[in-house]
Amino acid sequence: MSDNNSWSDEWGEQAEDWSGGGGRGKRLPRAEERPGLGLTVYEFDPANFVVYHFHHAWEELLVVLKGRPTLRTPSGERQLEEGEAVYFPLGAEGAHGLKNETDGPIRFLMASTLSSPEVAEYPDLGQITAQAKTPSQTGDRLWLIHDVDPKREDKA
Repeated sequence: MSDNNSWSDEWGEQAEDWSGGGGRGKRLPRAEERPGLGLTVYEFDPANFVVYHFHHAWEELLVVLKGRPTLRTPSGERQLEEGEAVYFPLGAEGAHGLKNETDGPIRFLMASTLSSPEVAEYPDLGQITAQAKTPSQTGDRLWLIHDVDPKREDKA
């Protein structure tokens, strides 16, 4: 049974290092079938981060529970306050990255619309991902990474 309390320090099993190192996360209750909205609580140690990215199908809402994370958006960087909430719309205008530049842990909630399939772009990495909860032709869940060639010239 998972711990569904956002203040609890019980994290359960953690996936591979998805966040950049030193992060913990746990999903809070959501519908099993066709989840339209999900909520995850994360805690990041100092120097941990989320890579700058944006979504084509997932709207997101971040709420800071503890600490003062640094948020990067297309408008620049700023340090968030405890209790502050920030909405990230679809597309490039919703691009965001988060890092812990403090000496202690930060904790935040991330609510997401969790549509499937989803496409996300990572401008700093030059990558686009396509993912779905359904199996691909390989039989595994769809997870595709495309490296964007910045020198590519579009031919009309």
